[in-house]
Amino acid sequence: MRAEPDLRSQAVAVLEGKPPLQKICALNEGARQAGISAGMSKLQAEVCDAIILRERSELQEASAHQALFDCAQSFSPRVQECAPETLLLDVSGLEKLIGPPTKIVREIFRRACAMGLEVNVAVASTIEAAQIAAHGFSGVTIVPEGKEAELLGSLPVEVLFYDEVGPDDAEELLETFHRWGIRKLCELTALPEVALSERLGQRGLELQRKARGVSFSTLVPSDPPLVFEEAQELEFPLVLLEPLAFILNRMLDHLCARLEGRALGAQELCLELQLEAGYRAAAIPSQSSFQRVIKLPVPLLDPKTFLKLLQLDLKAHPPGAPVKKVVLRIEPAKPRPAQDGLFMPASPQPEKLELTLARLSGIVGEGRAASPALLDTHRPEAFEMRHFTPSISKNGNGHGKDLVTALRIFRPPVWVHVQQADGRLLHISSKKNSQISGPVLWAAGPWRSSGDWWDQDPWTRDEWDIALKEKNSIVLYRLIHDLLSGKWMVEGTYD
Repeated sequence: MRAEPDLRSQAVAVLEGKPPLQKICALNEGARQAGISAGMSKLQAEVCDAIILRERSELQEASAHQALFDCAQSFSPRVQECAPETLLLDVSGLEKLIGPPTKIVREIFRRACAMGLEVNVAVASTIEAAQIAAHGFSGVTIVPEGKEAELLGSLPVEVLFYDEVGPDDAEELLETFHRWGIRKLCELTALPEVALSERLGQRGLELQRKARGVSFSTLVPSDPPLVFEEAQELEFPLVLLEPLAFILNRMLDHLCARLEGRALGAQELCLELQLEAGYRAAAIPSQSSFQRVIKLPVPLLDPKTFLKLLQLDLKAHPPGAPVKKVVLRIEPAKPRPAQDGLFMPASPQPEKLELTLARLSGIVGEGRAASPALLDTHRPEAFEMRHFTPSISKNGNGHGKDLVTALRIFRPPVWVHVQQADGRLLHISSKKNSQISGPVLWAAGPWRSSGDWWDQDPWTRDEWDIALKEKNSIVLYRLIHDLLSGKWMVEGTYD
């Protein structure tokens, strides 16, 4: 439902397993009222016309769990993972930052809703009371200190087994409680401890203390890797870019909400599309996945800008096949501190500048709308186009003095007339500059004006013999380069 918010008002059930042995593993209240229960087969569930079935997706579950963890980490660094859908966080000390416990739980609930999650938030003085209240009451719950047993007493005994791994033990204990006539937690807490221990042992006393909200465990913080990734498996393959943009928009909203909770920005967008198997296009080679990476000049946090950049990139580089799964990943980075000076000219915003460059690249071609950079070569006017990145000065604004706005040619060459004999330079003269005229006394260096002569193919043995006989200084450069790079092995000895 986090990936498809439109399903929240309908009866939905989730299937797991391989066809034709698929069974229902989870369902919402609407499906329960329609007569669906967990463990039903797919054929039994399809009898109900109002039910909507979805296959279980581990990728979406992992994304939702990571979003829940990011929501908890935005409030407290001490967070423990109890289950895929349950987290514990220490909120002691937040009163000075946020306010009373009522305001704290409402702020946690609001941020979780902004990340597309429907959660139950409970605050208590003990871990057990907070866990039982979160599983037993919906919405926001505050358990006053010293009144844990009174507030939790109205809950059914089934809530005690929310974290049980072995279902056989839970079913046996529930059957025992029902035979005793115990339906609620208050009835369990009223039993004498000695009689309960004689019949159920230490297990019974543990459940009774848990029902009273007595603390017998400590919080163990977790530290999972920082991953910002959203994934969605589609029911039907998508061919057009417009419905794909609708899905990307929702995924970007969730990712930006998670980044905002961690006070981070996006430095890179990685989009991976799983294509339909067996699809063949005339002009597109066969491939199972399609990947695109958009590197941002500065860390940004604007889902509308990210969506527009992805749309322009997909329009220029279409996947070429129907899409059946979407994976969107963001590389986080600390946001850029920006503070404009009073007497500095206003510069364009990074978001608008990046969109403008993307639109220009779509018109003039990829790699043609960028920032020029000089190359370390002897070739005249050699440069390459690099992704534009505004310079950042020491005070943190974007008005650095080293911002390159145009290509400059340093020490331009001068055309001269050369006289040579037997491969040696004799005299040089220039018509434009009368000061450049006279005999050549000494000369060294590469004579090739094409530039990048060190990146050419390695010389053969015959080429080395000819070059060594000519005693050209370029031989030394080529010899050092080829030997260090391992392109050619020297055999023999040369004076």
